[in-house]
Amino acid sequence: MKRNLVIVESPAKARTLTKLLGGGYSLKASLGHIMDLPRSRLGIDIENDFEPKYVVPRKKSKIVRELKQAAKIASTVYLATDPDREGEAIAWHLSIATKQGKIPYRRVVFHEITKPAIERAFKHPRSIDRQLVNAQQARRVLDRLVGYKISPLLWRKVRRGLSAGRVQSVALRIIVDREREILKFTPREYWTIDAELSKKIVTANPETFRAMLTSLTNGTKLELSSQEESSKIKEDLESTSYSVSNVKIKKVRRQPTPPFITSTLQQEAWRKLRFAAAETMAIAQQLYEGLPIGDEGSVGLITYMRTDSPRVARSATLEARDYIISSYGAKFVPTRVRSFTTKMKTAQEAHEAIRPTKIWRQPSLIKQHLTNSQFRLYQLIWQRMVASQMAAASFTNTTVDIEARCPLSKTSYLFRTSSSVNTFSGFMVLYTAEKDEEEEKKNRLLPPLKKGTKLKLLGLFPEQHFTQPPHRFSEATLIKMLEQWGIGRPSTYAPILSTIQGREYVTKTSGSLKPTELGSIVSDILIKYFPDIVDIEFTAHMEDELDKIANENTDWVRVVRDFYTPFTKDLEKAAQLMEKVKLAEEVTDETCPKCGKPIVVKNGRFGKFLACSGYPDCKYTTSFQIKTGVGCPECNSEIVEKINKKKRIFYGCSNYPNCQFAINLKPLPQPCPKCSGLLTLYRGKWKKCSKCSYRGKLAKTGII
Repeated sequence: MKRNLVIVESPAKARTLTKLLGGGYSLKASLGHIMDLPRSRLGIDIENDFEPKYVVPRKKSKIVRELKQAAKIASTVYLATDPDREGEAIAWHLSIATKQGKIPYRRVVFHEITKPAIERAFKHPRSIDRQLVNAQQARRVLDRLVGYKISPLLWRKVRRGLSAGRVQSVALRIIVDREREILKFTPREYWTIDAELSKKIVTANPETFRAMLTSLTNGTKLELSSQEESSKIKEDLESTSYSVSNVKIKKVRRQPTPPFITSTLQQEAWRKLRFAAAETMAIAQQLYEGLPIGDEGSVGLITYMRTDSPRVARSATLEARDYIISSYGAKFVPTRVRSFTTKMKTAQEAHEAIRPTKIWRQPSLIKQHLTNSQFRLYQLIWQRMVASQMAAASFTNTTVDIEARCPLSKTSYLFRTSSSVNTFSGFMVLYTAEKDEEEEKKNRLLPPLKKGTKLKLLGLFPEQHFTQPPHRFSEATLIKMLEQWGIGRPSTYAPILSTIQGREYVTKTSGSLKPTELGSIVSDILIKYFPDIVDIEFTAHMEDELDKIANENTDWVRVVRDFYTPFTKDLEKAAQLMEKVKLAEEVTDETCPKCGKPIVVKNGRFGKFLACSGYPDCKYTTSFQIKTGVGCPECNSEIVEKINKKKRIFYGCSNYPNCQFAINLKPLPQPCPKCSGLLTLYRGKWKKCSKCSYRGKLAKTGII
């Protein structure tokens, strides 16, 4: 008897679906794309309406043969790839590469891997959506044209291994521009004056509070730019009578934030968990595709993690409300079911927000079945979703204006202080977003005050400040910026960040993105010769055009042609006028063992290497290694930083191949206090032993 064949992208997803579908279905995984543009050439017939020439990569030929064979004996082939443009393109390629005779192919789409969702999807299959395919195809063609046309120029004029990209180059420009803002910034001195006050009535334990000088009572702003100005006003204020001129009490309600979309998940996972964007998406993929949860077997724990819509299915909101009532009481749910919509015109409202597939599957109940990272991300998603359906938090905000009247100068100064008292915790009993935490930090308690209350001055506190430059972008804030401009889409944020760091255009230090000299040079070249490519508004417009292909069935060939025609003129100009750039060599503190000249860092086809600065007279070279100053636990040679074939950093013994010790975490110089084993840096804040179970908080003065 023939069985239905279901093709998905990953083995994990296949395992979860096998459990849910039961007998009558055979599951196979494609392991991602099975067709793509060739790596060795452009692969686009520009003269023939930009027709892409897709090929099956050599490493995928075995998988395609297996899928073909499986399709040959199937009654129906179901293409169950991810529910987005990328997934639609994979499904289309699968239908082309594995098509066998008259066997019917059906597309099934689901946003969560649960039994009800899977049953609905298989009851209502559809054909492949060519609009979605064309949208992805246009994006792929444009990115290929930009990358394969500009990158060779950068190779010839700057150095090998560089790349340009339709979105990545804009992201790089944003980072470079911010760095130059910081460098150009000139700090400006300013002073503030706080007054410590209490009620004039004598009590055993007088309640004191502070208020800040803001202006004169007539509304004139006070801008104190020097100590002299500050001292003069302080002198005036010391002989001044203080009284409450106004008390304003306002009751406010603070609403919860919506459930996560891809960008907000990446931002919050960095802020709260210190997960990089790529790490967040990798873990979210695992949670979506399914993990073994005790007796339940393999279970999809969250909905699809690439989405720009905060919409939530009504069944999920009702389940959340039931849970909240059961766990916290009826007063913690709003009277009406809360719904969320997006202001982004490009959002795909058919998608859902990122949420747990089952609210009653509390993080604490499944913690033992998850890795620490999986648990922390799942808990974050779960808390955010449940909190989004909880009642608003209530606050009583009090603002107090204080008049300081000086009889000598006949000047009246205005001081102001405020407090915020939480009268009902609402959703904040479970989850606080960044803005909630910032507000909590500002809170201060005030004694009962009313208009006319006489106050006693206890002290004046002038303080010098300097204006601060804008902050460097973190991965989270850069994603937020790209999203605000409409640049990139949920599936592209993490790859963009990985690319600009992998190309050594940007380094990440303490979470901040800083452009390298190379990144700044490449950005300047692209601005000069390809202004449209790195123009924020132009790129945002292109994203809109690409979305119209999917949503309005716009002709994708026309969109590509409209871009390519002026682009070719920029290419011709750049090829003629672009000058060769000589990058400054990084000099090390080592000397050449052959001739004694300084050793420099060079970049070759396979990455960095060390070479004699006397080249070509001296051709000495050796491998590039970053010393850690930590001894190998097996042979006591020094551990050095290395890069593997996937350009990921790891740490190995400098005595390789004689000693093959290697570790992924950065070694620390101090030994483990428990077993004297090798300590490593774990998630930036922890020290973890590579030998035993010891884990401890890293001191602020610790070596990183």
